Amino acid sequence: MTEREPFRTRVKVRHYELDTLGHLNHAVYHSYAEVARLELMELAGGLSGGLHEEKLASVMLETHVVFRRELRAGDVVDVTCDTTFGSGKTFHMNSSIVKLDGTLAAEITCTLGLMDLERRKLVDDPRGRFERAGVDIKVLSTAD
Repeated sequence: MTEREPFRTRVKVRHYELDTLGHLNHAVYHSYAEVARLELMELAGGLSGGLHEEKLASVMLETHVVFRRELRAGDVVDVTCDTTFGSGKTFHMNSSIVKLDGTLAAEITCTLGLMDLERRKLVDDPRGRFERAGVDIKVLSTAD
């Protein structure tokens, strides 16, 4: 059995995203991870359809970035995203930002929940709720 690769999307560092030191502003790393999370969620069917009908949406609870190497204007990176589920009300969507030469630039870990938009509360078993809403878990997570 071969190990599946996590979802990835390609981003080019733009000049206006730089800080006064000439490297990518710290907040933009989070934005790049958000791009990957949203594209993965869209690919898995989680931005419309069943979740919308069930009045459910994912909500960010915590995000953390570890900076490994600087990124500068013109660098092109692949941003990965993979989802892991455990027990309880939360799940994780983690990203790596990797230069095209394979250099790891940053790691972003995110804790999310699936919110009932009417009750404004997290639901139990987000993995099961995603599945019941028609979200393709095999696209969302390489662990499944």
